Amino acid sequence: MWVDLDGLANLRDVGGIPTIDGGKIIPGRLLRSDNLQTRTNSDVDQLLGLGLTDVIDLRSDYEAEQEGPTPLATSAVRIHQFSLFREWQIGVGEPKPGVRPEVMPEEALPWVDLEPSAQLDNDVASVYFSYLVDRPDSVLAALRTVGQAPGAALVHCAAGKDRTGTIVALALSVADADRQAITDDYVASSERVEQVVQRLMASPTYAENLRDRPLSSHLSHPETMISLLRHIDETFGSVPQMLIKMGWTAEDNEQLRAKLRD
Repeated sequence: MWVDLDGLANLRDVGGIPTIDGGKIIPGRLLRSDNLQTRTNSDVDQLLGLGLTDVIDLRSDYEAEQEGPTPLATSAVRIHQFSLFREWQIGVGEPKPGVRPEVMPEEALPWVDLEPSAQLDNDVASVYFSYLVDRPDSVLAALRTVGQAPGAALVHCAAGKDRTGTIVALALSVADADRQAITDDYVASSERVEQVVQRLMASPTYAENLRDRPLSSHLSHPETMISLLRHIDETFGSVPQMLIKMGWTAEDNEQLRAKLRD
């Protein structure tokens, strides 16, 4: 369900998505969006009116440093930043423990051609699955934050389609959302991709990186999400079983399901 605000191009509520047992994801529990940096005061009021209490910011440390922190911190909203990229401390010689900087670009931006940590039958799905391989800490923390949020949780990155799409697809899978509906939600970002790219092109952080990339390269294709979820099923059995191998617990599972379904 699209939510139209002045300063955001790709904001929607996943409420209403059907589940495999005939139920629906509850509206007002999980929102997904593009970058919040250009939100207006009116947008903030409307987001608070939707019951927003937690923002899960999936931008890299570099993006947050260049663009500034999520400009929505109030007494009622908590900001959580969980990068899905392999990173090291920008400007510092020693890499962070547990990461592989040898394949990291100088600037941790989306759409930079990184070498995936895993190879699936779809190149973009390979990048998405690499988020899970490289940053299981951030993946689990993001999902736990959604489950623990007292009000609506909003997940965002830069465009709100790749990193955000991966985390939202995992959350919906835990809640037993219909697989086709998960894919349809992912693909919906293509409807707003022109507006999203225009917004990001206005930022020096993203403009050079985007300038020579055709608009078609930013579309969200169903084959990508189908490939990602199929690979998870074939390798682990299901999304929850994969998450358990990453450190997810039965309590985490029930909490997230209850958040989105009950």
